[in-house]
Amino acid sequence: MKFEEFDLVYPSVNPGAEKTVIKFFSGEPQLAETFFSGAQQSAPRLFVTDTVVGSLPSMQHFLREFDDSGSRGKDGIIILDSGEEFKTIDTVLKIVKAALDRNFGRNAVFVGIGGGVITDMTAFAASIFKRGAKCELVPTTLLSMVDAAVGGKTGCDFDSYKNMIGTFFPASTIYIFPEFTKSLDDVQYLSGLGEVMKTALLSSESLYDSLKKRRNDVFERKNDIVQQMIATCVRAKANVVEQDFTEKNIRRNLNLGHTFAHALETLAGLGTVAHGDAVAWGIARALVLGNAIGICHSSYCDEVISTLESYGWETGAIHSALNAEGTDKAEIAKKLIEIMKKDKKNVDENIRFVLQTGPCATLIREVSEEKVFQILQ
Repeated sequence: MKFEEFDLVYPSVNPGAEKTVIKFFSGEPQLAETFFSGAQQSAPRLFVTDTVVGSLPSMQHFLREFDDSGSRGKDGIIILDSGEEFKTIDTVLKIVKAALDRNFGRNAVFVGIGGGVITDMTAFAASIFKRGAKCELVPTTLLSMVDAAVGGKTGCDFDSYKNMIGTFFPASTIYIFPEFTKSLDDVQYLSGLGEVMKTALLSSESLYDSLKKRRNDVFERKNDIVQQMIATCVRAKANVVEQDFTEKNIRRNLNLGHTFAHALETLAGLGTVAHGDAVAWGIARALVLGNAIGICHSSYCDEVISTLESYGWETGAIHSALNAEGTDKAEIAKKLIEIMKKDKKNVDENIRFVLQTGPCATLIREVSEEKVFQILQ
């Protein structure tokens, strides 16, 4: 039997933008001035936001620029329902349809204005629209400023699993207005702090020290500490992403606490536990797991857990949001482990965890189900 083969070689393609320009603004967000003043925009833009962000006083001047049909010249706007329960492929396709209905081409710019749900979905829609439009983001929550909007990960939830569908598609520009954090309710703000705490543990002992010593200032949202948190986290994540954009190596470390967190969010029901709160619980479980397998000293584990608890986060073996699952902790633990097996970071049936040996000292290990089961009791 004759057999031939040959290679079709492709060039390396950088999706989205070749670089992301991150712009920091002080004072009240002025989106109308940011987007509608100066030189005429050549490409049409589709602005995407949600009902909660659209109700903010700082957004009213911007929204008044659009007519009743949601148009302003070549630009358009779509306002979506708010919440994790709407982070679905159907909502992503609504964004795509809005662009199609306006006859936008591949030169269009999708601009997401909102928290992590909106920025993830807007960037995802841009990545699949006619095989790739452009994307810009305006994160309005602390969580999206310090994590979700930075680094080019896009996606939506599917079949009750977190971010199971998505792409790597970086925004060309990210506009950060720290003042938006003043409009957040306490739950949203605390959720963002969960990702701030994660970044501090991974890469900034000085930020972690500030979080411990200035907890009251953090909760009072003092300008200097809020700006320190955002700037430190953005620069830390940017540094990692530049080295490992598609998460083949060190970017995996940014998932500290997330294997546990995503399992918690799925089992409790997406949106039941705020993402950052789930991450904080997951960090505690990861530290306990590291201690159980002998790579994390108990003093570091105990000290970080004490800090997490001082912010009001749960750190126990089973999160209270799972009480509705029944009183059998062993059964809950088994369900969490089954969900972890579907985590997109796994390469096979083994579960990978990001663990720490100490401050800013991180590694990835596959751990037996038995050990994981033990620390969920």
